[in-house]
Amino acid sequence: QVQLVESGGGLVQAGGSLRLSCAASGRAFSRYTMGWFRQAPGKERELAASVSWSGGGTYYGDSVKGRFAISRDNAKNTVYLQMNSLKPEDTAVYYCAAMLKPTWVGGLSTPDYWGQGTQVTVSS
Repeated sequence: QVQLVESGGGLVQAGGSLRLSCAASGRAFSRYTMGWFRQAPGKERELAASVSWSGGGTYYGDSVKGRFAISRDNAKNTVYLQMNSLKPEDTAVYYCAAMLKPTWVGGLSTPDYWGQGTQVTVSS
């Protein structure tokens, strides 16, 4: 069993930055591919970024590529999402997710565990 707790969300002006953290409890965190999903009001949940168990492989959605950076610290059981150059369209609830052995680093179609989500609001 893995429990995920996100933090770091908030209100920021367009062009600003935020850093989200996801702390995992439970065993074998380092075995999981980790991802950050987001869901805006009235829209489907989408995968923004993901990172392989070792940190050596990453995936970014087209809408965040070049602005967001995902990383993990397996010694601290934590995954991060550094968000720069934020835009109003980045406003969403951001969810941390863990999946064991996806077919590829961006293939988190059915995560095994989800966090409760953290709200990010970008004002124009």
